[in-house]
Amino acid sequence: MSSTPVSPQAARFSTNSLFFVCGLLFATWGVHVPTVKALYALSDAGLSWLMLSAGVGALLGLSQVGQMVARYGTRPVIWATGIGMCISLAVLLFAPGYPALLAVLFVYGLCNGSFDVAMNAEAVAVEHAYRRPIMSSFHGFFSLGGFAGALAGSMTAAMGIAPWLHLAGSAVGGFVVIAVASRWMLPPEATHSPEEAGRTWSLPKGIILLIGVMGALGMVGEGAMYDWSTLYMRDELHSTQQIAALGYGAFSVAMALARFGGDWVRARLGSSEALRLSAWVAAAAMTLTLVLGLHWTTLLGFAVVGLGFANVVPVLFSAAARVPGVTPAKGIAGVSAVGYVGFMMGPPVIGAIAHRFSLSSALFIVALFAMAVALLTRRAMAQVGEEPGAEAVGLPQMSQD
Repeated sequence: MSSTPVSPQAARFSTNSLFFVCGLLFATWGVHVPTVKALYALSDAGLSWLMLSAGVGALLGLSQVGQMVARYGTRPVIWATGIGMCISLAVLLFAPGYPALLAVLFVYGLCNGSFDVAMNAEAVAVEHAYRRPIMSSFHGFFSLGGFAGALAGSMTAAMGIAPWLHLAGSAVGGFVVIAVASRWMLPPEATHSPEEAGRTWSLPKGIILLIGVMGALGMVGEGAMYDWSTLYMRDELHSTQQIAALGYGAFSVAMALARFGGDWVRARLGSSEALRLSAWVAAAAMTLTLVLGLHWTTLLGFAVVGLGFANVVPVLFSAAARVPGVTPAKGIAGVSAVGYVGFMMGPPVIGAIAHRFSLSSALFIVALFAMAVALLTRRAMAQVGEEPGAEAVGLPQMSQD
């Protein structure tokens, strides 16, 4: 593979695009959760097993993607998993039955989880090239993509466009963006690590495990908003599909705005304080939203929850990439693996509680897990390296000129 020089600015644009399309495709699945539930006549528990299938696929991908990135760099991994992600979404509503639907979601999770780690490894390399915190802005584009996907879902529903057309159109558009953006990714030597390529995957431990547990708590909370917010507004508050999709959109756009400002906050407060404050905001906002249970307060509350959760995952991924003696891709993959275990367990637990009590009761888990992240922050962040800068390890330096 060619090592054509790429400027940090071009690489940042490319990585922004990858995060955007990943968020858009994830949101496209998210806003059609009610569509899938209705089309296949699923209970909350049955829907939870679909989400679990996606989580199992993601975990399998995460166990291998670190080695793939180490051997080949991020570009071929992005290509292969991006294609799989787009195809699985395009055929989502054509599954002939529940077992086939489980298989489609498994493939989607496999590709999405691997794509996620690869694009974050690319983001760490670009952040290193800039020699200052920019990770939150990448995740801002993920949230912006989520908002775009939610808005498209709301508009297509209002216009009476068939859901399969929305899914297929998003998949084709996503493939085009991935194909174009990959042209300006960093050369392989910026992200691959030949000495790590032959090492087998092992269970995370120590600080990687701790950061991973925090990531799991954050991913359950964030994932619950993606997977259940639309259903909560439709089934608990009796909102229309258009309004319910906007609840998801309010969460996503608030996350995007907060992430674009997150690097500024992180540079001034430090990663530890920024993370701790963010988690407390998410916990308080989710609690008040569920207690009040009104249409307009829920839209506002979901937005504030988005502000709180915005910088949890970016800060944790950046911290994982700075753990001494661990390559960035391996650190991110380890944290992601633990995080996805939580992500896998979250939907069945929330679905079971919702089935036994109500979805409102189940979503209090989001607030509880956010509190746990806040309480664990100082212990975890005290054990990682310095913020991104010239002293960062594992990646080549690049000029911004």
